[in-house]
Amino acid sequence: MALSRRRNDHQSAGAWPGYVDVLSTLLMVVVFVLAVFILVQFFLANAISGRDKAIDALRSELAGLVEQLSLEKSSNAKLQLDLSNLQATLSSVNAERDQLAAVLAESQARADETEKNLAQQQQIIVDLQGKLVSSSSQLDQEKRLTAEARSQIDLLNRQLAALREQMAQIERILKESEDKDKANQAQISDLGKRLNAALARKVDELVNYRSEFFGRLRQALGNRRDIQIVGDRFVFQSEVLFDSASAELKPEGREQIAKLAKTLIEISSKIPSDLPWVLRVDGHTDKLPISTPQFPSNWELSSARAISVVKFLASQGVPVERLAATGFGEFQPLDARDDQIAYRRNRRIELKLTER
Repeated sequence: MALSRRRNDHQSAGAWPGYVDVLSTLLMVVVFVLAVFILVQFFLANAISGRDKAIDALRSELAGLVEQLSLEKSSNAKLQLDLSNLQATLSSVNAERDQLAAVLAESQARADETEKNLAQQQQIIVDLQGKLVSSSSQLDQEKRLTAEARSQIDLLNRQLAALREQMAQIERILKESEDKDKANQAQISDLGKRLNAALARKVDELVNYRSEFFGRLRQALGNRRDIQIVGDRFVFQSEVLFDSASAELKPEGREQIAKLAKTLIEISSKIPSDLPWVLRVDGHTDKLPISTPQFPSNWELSSARAISVVKFLASQGVPVERLAATGFGEFQPLDARDDQIAYRRNRRIELKLTER
C-alpha cells in the first residue's frame, strides 16, 4: 500500500510540471492570439478608416458625377432644342436655296440678255465717243462763251440787286397807296351811292319825258292800228313807211316821221342838257329771205330802213348826236308763228327813247 502511495505521489509529483508547461504554452498561445488579434484589430481599424475615407471620396465624386450628369441632361435638352431649331433652319435654308436656285436661273437669263444689251451699249458708247470727240471743239467754244456769260450774269446780278431795291421802294409806295385807297374806298362807296341815286333820278326823268313824248306823239299821229306803243318802244309797221323790199321812205311815211321829228324837237327842248338821251331806231324784218343786189339779206334791209329813218329825222332838225340806227334782221320777232299775220307784225320800225 505504501508502495502504491509512493507511486501515486511520484506520479502526482511528475504530472504537475506537465500541466504547468501546458498552461504556459496555452498562455503563450493566448497571448500570441491576443497580440495577433490586436494587430488584426489595428490593421482592420486602419483599413476601415481608409475605406471610410475612400467611401467619402467616392461619395463626393459620385455627387460631382450626379451634378455633371444633371448638367449633361440639361445640356442634352438644350442640344435637342438647338438640333430642332437647326433642323427647322435647315429646312428654311433648303427652301431658300431652291428659291435662290430659281432666282439664279432667272438672273442667268437676265445676265445673258444684259450681255446682249451691254454689247449694244458698247457700240453706242463707241458712237458716243466719236460724237464726244466732235463735241470737244464745241465744248471749248462753249467755255469761251461761258466766260462771257458769267460776266453778263454778274452784270445781271447787279441789275437784279438794283431792281430788288426798286421793288422794295415800289412795295412801300404800294403800301402807302393801299392805305390811301382804303381811305378813298369809303369816299368812292359814298360817291357810288350818290351817283346811283343821281342816275336813278335821271332815269326817272327820262321815263317821264319818254311818257310825255309817246303821249304827244300818239296825239300827233292819231289812233292808228299800224302804229302802237309796246312797252318802252313806239312801233311803226313797215308798210306805213316803206314799200315791200324797199328802204326808201314813202310820202306817207315821210309825213308820219316828220310829225315824230316835230314832237321830238319840242320835247327835247325840255330835257336837261346833262341827261344823256338818244332816240334809237331799230329795223326789223320778217323771216322770209331776201337776196337782191342792194340787200343780200334781211340784215342789210333792216339796217338800211333804220338808217333812212335816222337820216330823215336829222333832215328835220333832230340833232344827229341824239340819233342811233340798228338793224336786227328777222332775229327779234314779235310773233313766232309762220303766217302772213305774223310776218306783217314782225316787219316794223321801233323807236326807243333811251340812255346812251
